Amino acid sequence: MDWTLEVVLLPVSDIDRAVGFYRDQVGFDLDHDTTTPEMRVVQLTPPGSGCSIVIGDLPAQQEMAPGSMRGLQLVVADAEAARQELIDRGVEVSGITVFDERDGGTFFGFSDPDGNTWAVQQIKARAERPLIPKGSRIGYRGGHAV
Repeated sequence: MDWTLEVVLLPVSDIDRAVGFYRDQVGFDLDHDTTTPEMRVVQLTPPGSGCSIVIGDLPAQQEMAPGSMRGLQLVVADAEAARQELIDRGVEVSGITVFDERDGGTFFGFSDPDGNTWAVQQIKARAERPLIPKGSRIGYRGGHAV
């Protein structure tokens, strides 16, 4: 039986500001933004990822301090290109650090407006062998699987 991690709850202080940051600056896809009388839930997914973040005011998120998530990790095929893309979109990023010359040993990082931190790891092999082949990701738009 496969067990897949598909959603990570991210605590933020301002939902609209977080949506703007992750969608417009970082480049995540907005899967859905749902408001009910009881709550608001927004799901965003990094391009090519099978795992999304959810921001909102779900009870579990209200128990976490905004900015308390540390070391969430994204993987890209080219750290320099990804870093430059974020800089061009106005995201403050760290310098690139090479911990190991082998593939997978290169990183940089950034934080969201609340201080949740992200590490971005370069794995060059992802360019030829993505974990999720292009066009095969099941996403959600307007609350419906696509």
